[in-house]
Amino acid sequence: MLILLPPSEGKATSGEGPLLAPSALTLPELSDAREEVRAALTEVCSGPEDTALEVLGLSPGQVDALKRNLDLATAPTLRAAELYTGVLYDRLGLPSLLDSPAAERTRQRVLVFSGLWGVVGPEDRLPPYRLSMGVKLPPLGGLGAYWRRAMSGPLGTLAEDRLLVDCRSSAYAAAFRPKGGAAERTVAVRVLRERVVDGRTRRSVVSHMAKATRGEIARALLAEGVDAATPDALVTALRDLGHTVELQPATRPGTARTLDVVVRD
Repeated sequence: MLILLPPSEGKATSGEGPLLAPSALTLPELSDAREEVRAALTEVCSGPEDTALEVLGLSPGQVDALKRNLDLATAPTLRAAELYTGVLYDRLGLPSLLDSPAAERTRQRVLVFSGLWGVVGPEDRLPPYRLSMGVKLPPLGGLGAYWRRAMSGPLGTLAEDRLLVDCRSSAYAAAFRPKGGAAERTVAVRVLRERVVDGRTRRSVVSHMAKATRGEIARALLAEGVDAATPDALVTALRDLGHTVELQPATRPGTARTLDVVVRD
């Protein structure tokens, strides 16, 4: 089983570890692509400040992010488990999982997608940075399409014969789209809020709550040692852990299925 996660917009801003070692990151075969993105990011951040902020989709109050992007080679690093913050990662609690009996499976089963690095593991040591997958980075273009080309082979091999639990947002899902048998072993986690309104039960897709719930689902799978091989087995395991989940049918052969996690007021 692999759990596919987005990064967080909010990140730690400093580390205390050794300098970046690109060859030590998960999937070192992506080193050339990572260096190409890093060089393009450095070029943008070295230019006019207002242009760089516009390209990266940042506000004037986030100008410090440009300096962090320029210091990637010289800044102290920290583990991805500590770098990524925010609601999903608060609920997931990667640092505590890595300091528990679940450490090995956490290292083996978690992949975090990144606009700068493509994909990383929880113990990969990274410098603080800011680059969203939704950015069109000159001269590379849209990073979702760029990383999809670069990662399809290595990630396809890594995902072979494994169930993929996809907790990514749409921008990061664009960087890797499982195909064929891998797609049929993929479940995209969607969170639905259920409420009773005027005596009728209504469901709606939520945003902020979805991040928290995806973090809780991922933590439960790792902490409890769930290693489901099929979408149906995943449903059984999550129900046994007390979650209300519903697996939607595939729209056609060779496509991912949606796993609805229902939360109630």
